[in-house]
Amino acid sequence: MKKYAFKLWLKNAPDKLKTFLEHSKSVMLLIVVGLLLNVIPAKIALAIGLPLYLDCIGTVVTAMLGGYLPAVIVGFGLNVINGFAEPVAMYYGVLSVLIAISATLFFRWGFFKKAWKLLVVIFTFALIGGGLGSIFTYALYGFNFGEGISAPFSIAFHDVMHWNRFVSQLLADFVIDVFDKSIIVVCATLIFRFTSQNIKDKLKKIYNDPSSSAMNKMVQHSLLNKVVVIVMVAEVLLGGLASIIGFLLYRENSINNFISIGKGVTEAASVVIDAEKVDDYVARGYEVEDYQKTKDMLERIRGSFPQTMYVYVYKIDKDGCHVVFDLDTDGMPGSVPGEVVKFDPSFEPYLPTLFEGGEIEPIISDGQYGWLLTVYRPLRNAAGKTVAYVAADISMESIIRDETMFFIKLLSLFFGLSIIIMSIVIEVMKRGVVIPVNKMSLAAYKYSLDIGLASGIDFETESVDLDGIQNSARRIGKIGISSNDEIGMLYDSFNGMAQSSFEFIKQVQEQNDRIRRMQELIIMEFAEMVEARDKSTGDHIKKTAEYVEAIAKALQAEGKFKGILTDAYVHKLKRAAPLHDIGKIAVSDLILNKNGKLTDEEFAIMKSHTTEGGKILKKIVDDAGDTFDANYLNESIEMASFHHEKWDGSGYPNHLKGEDIPLSARIMAVADVFDALIAERIYKKGFSYEKAMAIITEGAGKHFDPDVVEAFTHISEKLYAERTKITPQPEAGETEPKA
Repeated sequence: MKKYAFKLWLKNAPDKLKTFLEHSKSVMLLIVVGLLLNVIPAKIALAIGLPLYLDCIGTVVTAMLGGYLPAVIVGFGLNVINGFAEPVAMYYGVLSVLIAISATLFFRWGFFKKAWKLLVVIFTFALIGGGLGSIFTYALYGFNFGEGISAPFSIAFHDVMHWNRFVSQLLADFVIDVFDKSIIVVCATLIFRFTSQNIKDKLKKIYNDPSSSAMNKMVQHSLLNKVVVIVMVAEVLLGGLASIIGFLLYRENSINNFISIGKGVTEAASVVIDAEKVDDYVARGYEVEDYQKTKDMLERIRGSFPQTMYVYVYKIDKDGCHVVFDLDTDGMPGSVPGEVVKFDPSFEPYLPTLFEGGEIEPIISDGQYGWLLTVYRPLRNAAGKTVAYVAADISMESIIRDETMFFIKLLSLFFGLSIIIMSIVIEVMKRGVVIPVNKMSLAAYKYSLDIGLASGIDFETESVDLDGIQNSARRIGKIGISSNDEIGMLYDSFNGMAQSSFEFIKQVQEQNDRIRRMQELIIMEFAEMVEARDKSTGDHIKKTAEYVEAIAKALQAEGKFKGILTDAYVHKLKRAAPLHDIGKIAVSDLILNKNGKLTDEEFAIMKSHTTEGGKILKKIVDDAGDTFDANYLNESIEMASFHHEKWDGSGYPNHLKGEDIPLSARIMAVADVFDALIAERIYKKGFSYEKAMAIITEGAGKHFDPDVVEAFTHISEKLYAERTKITPQPEAGETEPKA
C-alpha cells in the first residue's frame, strides 16, 4: 500500500504543486490588498482632516473573503507598518486582531446579510476599538483629556453632562468609533458585494474544506473545535506563564535599577558632605558656613535622579535619628537640623547594625511616608568611624506604574503575536491533521454505507452495487495522503483495507451469482421434469411465474399490500412460482394424463398434490438448514400448499378463507387458473380471452381475492396476447381444467 500511495502521490504531484502555488499567490494577493485597504483610507482621512480612523476596512474585507488567518495577519500587519513611524502603535495590535476574529465570526454567522445585524457588528467593533482602546490608552499613559479627534465630544460630555473626565473621554472615544466603524462596515460590505464571484469561489475553495463542513454536520464535537480549544488553552497558559515570569523579572530588574540609582545618589551625596562637620551641622545647622552650600549641592544631586523622592542625612543615636540634612519635597519642608526623628517600627530589625555604624542592604518599607525603597550609605570621617548615614528614598509607586505599563505592553504584544501564531498553528493542524482525517472519515462513512447496504442485501433477490462500492474505494484512493507520520500510515492501512474489501465483496457477489444461477437452473429443471409427466401442460410453469410477477408488480404500482409487496418479495414470488405444482410428483401418471373428467376418488388424489408439495418443500428446508440459502422456499411452500384455496373458504386442502390465505397463494391462484383456462390441454381447447376473463372476474370475492382480480384485469389482455401470440378472439373451448 505504501508503494501504491507513493505512485498515486507522484502522479498527482505536479497538479498539487501547481495548486499550492496558485493558492499561495491568491493568499498573498489577498493580504496585500487587505493591507492597502487598511493604509490608504486611513492616510486619506488623516490628510484631509476627517475625524475618523478608517484603518480596518481591509481587515474586515479580508475576514469576509479569506477567514480569520489572513484577516489577523492584515490587522496586525497595519500596526507593524505604523510601528516603524510610531512604535507605540505596535501595542494596539491586539485590538486589530480582535476585530479580525470578530469580523470572521460575524460573517460566518450571517451578520453581514441583514441591516439590523450589521448594527451588532458595528457596536462590537466600536466596543473593541473605542471602548477597549480607550481603556488601553488610559492604562498605558492616562487620558489626554481634550486632545485628539474625540476632543469636542469629551469636552461637551464633561461640561454639559458634568461627567468626570474618565467617563467623558471613554464615551467620546466610543461615539467617534461608532461613526468610524459604521463607515468601515458599510465600505467593507460594498467591496465584498461587488467582488467577482469567481474570486469569492476561488478563495472559498482555498479556506473552506467540504469534508470538514460535512463532518461537522455529522459529528457532535468537531475535531477542529477540539484542536482550537487545545491551542487556545496552551496559548493562554503559555501567555500567562510568560507574562508572570516577565513581570517578576521586570520587577527584579526595576528594583535593582532603583537600588543602583539610590546607591549613586548616596555615593554622590557622601562626597559633598564634610563628615568632620556632622556634629557641628546637627548643633548649629545653617549657622555653619558651608551648610547651605552643601544642601544646595544635595538638591542638584537629587535633581539628577528624578526617581529619587527623598534625600536626607541622619545621625543615628539611641534616642532616634538626629537630622543632619533633610531636603524639602514637593513643597513640604524637610526637618530642621538637630531635630530628632523617632525610629519607624519597620527599621527595628536594622537598629543594632545602625548603632554599630555598619552597612545594611536596601530596605523596602511601607510606613508613614509611603511605600519606599531606601538605600543607606554610612558617612565615615577620616578615622573611618561612621558619623551619620546618607539615605535616598525611591517611591515604589513609580515601580508599580512602570510595571503596569510594561505588563500591559507585554500582554498586548504577546497576545497580538500569539494569536497570529495560534492561527497559523490551527491552520497547519487543520490542513495537516483535521482535513485529512475528515476526508478519510467522510470517505469511510460513505464506504461503510455502501458496505452496509451490501451486507443487508438478500443475495437471492438482489445484487450488490459493485460500481458504487468501487467508486467509494476509488474516492478513498484519490485522497492521496502521502505523509510519513501516523496520519499517512492510517491512510495507507485504510486505503488497503478498502481495496481489499472491495475485491472480497466482488468475489462474494460473483460466487453468489453463480450459486443463484445454478439453483434457479436446478429448480427450473426439477419443476419442468415434474410437469413433463403431464403431457398437456407445456410451458405452464414459466408462464405462471411471469403472471405472478406481473400481478405482484401491478398490485405494487396501485399501492396495495404496501407492507408486504417489496421489490425483494416480488422477486421471491417469481422464483417460487415454478414449484407450486411440485406435489404432482406424488400423483399417478394415469390421473395426470387422463383424457376425460376425473372421478371423485381420482380428484381426491389429484387434490393431494397441494399437501404433498408442501411436505416436499418443507422437508427440503428442514434437511438443508443453513446450508441452502434460498429463503424464497417459504413462498414456494405457501404457493404449493394453498394455491387451490378459495376466497370464500370452499377451496382445498384446509378451506382457508379471505386473508388467511397467504398473499403468494392468492396471486398464484389467479395466475394458475388463467393459464389453465387459456392453455390447450389434451382434454380441452384453450378458452378465449373473454371467456377466461369472465370466469376470473365472476370468481372475484368467491374463488379469488378481489384486489388481485382487479389488478389482473389491468394487465390480463397484454398477458394473453403474449401467451397466445395473437389478438384475443371470441372463440373458446367448453371444458374447464381438471384441477
